[in-house]
Amino acid sequence: MRFEVPQFIEIEDKIFGPFTWRQFIYIGGGAGIATVLFFVAPFFIFVLFGLPIAGLTFLLGFYPINNQPFSIFLESMVGYFRNSRLYLWRKSGTGVYGQDEDEAQSSQSYSVPTSGSNLTSLSRKLELKAIQRQSN
Repeated sequence: MRFEVPQFIEIEDKIFGPFTWRQFIYIGGGAGIATVLFFVAPFFIFVLFGLPIAGLTFLLGFYPINNQPFSIFLESMVGYFRNSRLYLWRKSGTGVYGQDEDEAQSSQSYSVPTSGSNLTSLSRKLELKAIQRQSN
């Protein structure tokens, strides 16, 4: 039984004339808001808010950045400005995990092995495992 594999699945279908569903919704929403502003608000307010709304509508509907819709770019930009950033190349006054360097060095304790018996038993176990793997 043969199945048809869809081609070009990343391309949106044209639904309303030359517009995709996403473009149609953006243009319709922008035109609706502009129409309400035109009839409800004074002309100065209509121009003051209508031009940015028209520009945003045009960008959302037709302007891709890096072959991605403008809405994804806008969402990434808002997330960038909202979240904190960590610059690894900028030195800060704090050391590891918020401690000063002196505190970090003094809090670290090193344990010296008392005898080599632990090391030899570990090496024997590893050798036995290697021999068992070779025999199987």
